Amino acid sequence: MRSIGMDVHRSFAQVAIWDAGEIADSFRIDMEHDAVVAFGRSLKSDDDVILEATGNTSAIVRLLTPFVNRVVIANPLQVKAIAHARVKTDKVDAKILAQLHAAGFLPEVWAADDDTLHLRRLVSERDATVRSIRRVKSRVQAILHANLVPKYAGHLFGKGGRKWLDKVPLPKSERDLLGRHLDELDWLVHKLEKLEKDLIRISLDDPQARKLMSVAGISSVIATAVIASIGDISRFQTPQKLASYFGLTPRIRQSGERGAIHGRISKQGNATARTMLIEAAWSAASVPGPLRAFFLRIKNRKGANVAAVATARKIANLIWHLLNKDAPYQWARPAFVAMKMRKLELRAGAPKAHGKAGPGRDYWIKELRHREMELVANAEASYAKMVEAWREKPPKPQKN
Repeated sequence: MRSIGMDVHRSFAQVAIWDAGEIADSFRIDMEHDAVVAFGRSLKSDDDVILEATGNTSAIVRLLTPFVNRVVIANPLQVKAIAHARVKTDKVDAKILAQLHAAGFLPEVWAADDDTLHLRRLVSERDATVRSIRRVKSRVQAILHANLVPKYAGHLFGKGGRKWLDKVPLPKSERDLLGRHLDELDWLVHKLEKLEKDLIRISLDDPQARKLMSVAGISSVIATAVIASIGDISRFQTPQKLASYFGLTPRIRQSGERGAIHGRISKQGNATARTMLIEAAWSAASVPGPLRAFFLRIKNRKGANVAAVATARKIANLIWHLLNKDAPYQWARPAFVAMKMRKLELRAGAPKAHGKAGPGRDYWIKELRHREMELVANAEASYAKMVEAWREKPPKPQKN
């Protein structure tokens, strides 16, 4: 079996073929569809192809997989840490990939399937659109600030705020610039609505996403972002490994006889999913339940920001259990979840139903709604009481 390393660039890839303990051949191929397919046809069925994770990795994997035994994706950060060299060229990089795989030291990355890749692209596009909306809003605020316009009391980009912006006294050049920014904002908001509608449809058809949305603080956008990042949950053996994948676990440094030093969170892995989990933590902290009890316990000791990150890690652990087990979330509020799902269906374009009321109507029955709130509030109180029991210290023995 040969190990074939590929150092991939935008327009070409450097190839190194490792066979019987030495480099048998080294050459370049163009990064074009027909050239990659021709390269695949020249390989043997028991070859392993190794390349680092890049922007075009999925396309290369899809084209080469039918011709070889495996296409292995390497973690570029870990490869760099293992095989740092003073001489760094494309030939050396391709050779190192082939050697590490042949020796069994290659840090591999999971290859996502087509559905997961599609979902990741949608989530990434939504995230980029949200960032663009924030930038345009900042530019509008900058125009008002530069022209000494006082702040608007309400929501500047709502209906009232937009009417107010039309009447703001500005020079013609500034008025034209403001109009272009507002036109761009309207286009981006429309694009965001279409993306979110697609994500909502996907989440409603996915049993895993629906289960995650039963947890307080997890919306359809957060559920789809997390599932897109995870892919196959079976590749994480423990909840701690899933939390580490999101970069929510602390860095640890230990050497010699010194004790371990725990630092800030690693922030490795998918930044979008990590941000979404922290957003879910803040939302969960605003409603009664065990997650809020946990948030308040950490907040009293280390502050709100640390508590939000710790709660996000707790939610990541909870997600691992929910996706690996058939049991539903114990502290879900059925009427609230049903209402939440119905609202999502309407946002996704479902027609308004007439006639017999569905399960989403139960939330608007005051008695049922209060009963559910009382249940989760009791769970929060029980958690707080248990924590108080931890803090109680046994009395010190009296000295004679």
